[in-house]
Amino acid sequence: MSNKHFICLGIESSCDETACAVVRDGKEVLANLVSSQTDLHSIYGGVVPEIACRAHEEVIIPMIDRALEQSGLALSDITAAAVTNTPGLIGALLVGISAAKAVSFVYNIPLIGINHIYSHLYAANLHFDAVEYPAIGFVISGGHTSLFYSTSPTEHKLIGATQDDAAGEAFDKAAKIMKLPYPGGPAIEKTALTGNPKAVRFPRSLLKNGSLDFSFSGIKTAVLYHCKGMNGALEGPDVYKESREDLAASFQEAVVDTLAAKLEMAVRRYNPKGIIIGGGVAANKRLREKINLLGSRLALKVYIPPIALCTDNAAVTAGLAYHYWRENKMADMSLDAVPLNMDVSLG
Repeated sequence: MSNKHFICLGIESSCDETACAVVRDGKEVLANLVSSQTDLHSIYGGVVPEIACRAHEEVIIPMIDRALEQSGLALSDITAAAVTNTPGLIGALLVGISAAKAVSFVYNIPLIGINHIYSHLYAANLHFDAVEYPAIGFVISGGHTSLFYSTSPTEHKLIGATQDDAAGEAFDKAAKIMKLPYPGGPAIEKTALTGNPKAVRFPRSLLKNGSLDFSFSGIKTAVLYHCKGMNGALEGPDVYKESREDLAASFQEAVVDTLAAKLEMAVRRYNPKGIIIGGGVAANKRLREKINLLGSRLALKVYIPPIALCTDNAAVTAGLAYHYWRENKMADMSLDAVPLNMDVSLG
């Protein structure tokens, strides 16, 4: 195998998916496999860290083998090993890091640590021929709701973030209140399809003083009070009169309105060339529709990747690693798991 190309093995294990991918030159996806743990966690209504860690341990090596088989390559053909090392569940992160370190050590190839949030923003680069910078990057997921001013695939300045619940977390909590299954995002989206988004006017929390930060705890509480009464007891009887479909549609519309409003504020403030969207919540069709409409109205390019690249995967990990490799930003065997992303701070 010629060494003219950068062929990267990517590993992602930050939460409840074990993902492995092989990507050539930051663009060509040769393999992209994901093992989901949703069934393991659904009975608990959320991710259980210890269960997640053990599940990663069971499948990480077989997943690497399958990714290599699908790509038609061997580990000896790999140029570098890239792995998510922040943010995420510490035990889950360590499983992926240990595997990547082993590959790096045995085959004497570079090790590259990848920020999970930045990798979500890289998804657009895998799908579109060219992404124009500077752009407003928007990561919307179960753990993060973050706005960035992005000047390249590796340079992102945080300009807004959630002060409490992330958008995806709000979906999960609202779904639990509505007695919908986990994960809450897809459940609410499906239920909302036949609902009236104007049935209930849930709050749109935009904060004050032109802040680009987010807060979704208020809408979660509003859903609880609306469904259970002012005592807000989850075990209490339901008191709402609307259909569950109307509630789901109204909640979804409130969250999507808030996300779109903040995004428009960021665009008007920073005057970017385009908008980059990433993260699991970006799979929501209503959100995609609103953001595309916003882009059309403001005459801006909108980069929303396919759903398979929005949710957690390792192709974005391996793809982004190419740019770190070109910039000589390598890790070493001291690479550690950082559960909270200390490198991303408001600038």
